[in-house]
Amino acid sequence: MNPVIQKLHDAQLRTDLPDFRAGDTIRVNVRLKEGEGEKEKERLQAFEGVVISKKGRASGATFTVRRVSFGVGIERIFPLHSPSISSVEIVGKGKVRRARLYYLRDLKGKAARIKRADRVVVAAEPVAAKA
Repeated sequence: MNPVIQKLHDAQLRTDLPDFRAGDTIRVNVRLKEGEGEKEKERLQAFEGVVISKKGRASGATFTVRRVSFGVGIERIFPLHSPSISSVEIVGKGKVRRARLYYLRDLKGKAARIKRADRVVVAAEPVAAKA
C-alpha cells in the first residue's frame, strides 16, 4: 500500500476501544442525531448484546452485535473505528470455540446462552515482589 494512504488510514484508527472478541457481551453507546435544522439534538443510545463476529482490518473493520428484544433477534453491524460510536464497554467475557457465532441465530432460550470465561486481563505493570 502507498505510504501516504497508509498514514491516512492509521490517522483514522481509534485507540480507546477495549480488546473484545466473539462471544463477549458488550454495550455499545451510539451517537444519534434527532430533529432537523436548528433543533437538531444529539443523544447516546446503548445497544447491548453478544459479539457474533469481527471482520476486516484497519479502518474498514466491523463487528456484529446480536441481542434478543421481545422475542425477536436483532443484529447490528458497527464500524469499529466510526466516530458515531461514543464508547464500547465489556459487560462479560464469553467462552466460545469459534470466531463466528452465526449458529446463535437458530437457537432459542437457554440453548442460546454462552458460558462465562475466566479470562484474566493482563496487568499493565508487573507487581513487585515483597522482600
